[in-house]
Amino acid sequence: MPGIKLDHIDRRILAELQADGRMTNVELSRRVGISAPPCLRRVRALEELGLIRGYHADVDLRELGFEVVVFALVGLASQAEADLTAFEERVRSWPLVRECHMLNGEIDFILKCVSPDLSTFQSFLTEQLTAAPNVASVKTSLVIRCAKDLPAVPFEIVEARAAAAEQ
Repeated sequence: MPGIKLDHIDRRILAELQADGRMTNVELSRRVGISAPPCLRRVRALEELGLIRGYHADVDLRELGFEVVVFALVGLASQAEADLTAFEERVRSWPLVRECHMLNGEIDFILKCVSPDLSTFQSFLTEQLTAAPNVASVKTSLVIRCAKDLPAVPFEIVEARAAAAEQ
């Protein structure tokens, strides 16, 4: 997908939808400066390309009863591709794991986990994560507070680079 060329209208559509995925197509078209029918066609094309993967609500974890957020650093005994893939498949089945990223370096994976309380997380840690095949080590860090959590990409940087390239 790095070869996909987006013009400034496509980038503005994506930036606006990142900020507010619930706005109407009429409002979106007004904000990006084109009429509604071509705006809708562009949105549909961005969806079909997989650049827009979905629309989600930004919910308050703690207000919904998920008091605990933990990052788990996981080291595997084997980094053979089959073992990495098997671990990733297992992680997808664990509801407490909300994000899983393979890393380069000493740690193989970082998992972002949410839990209603520490005892629920502790049960998951001992009964599932550390007990999983090929897991050699797990180090956890409890989140005290979050200073920044933005799910979007910084289109202002892309816009500045594109404008500089056009000059």
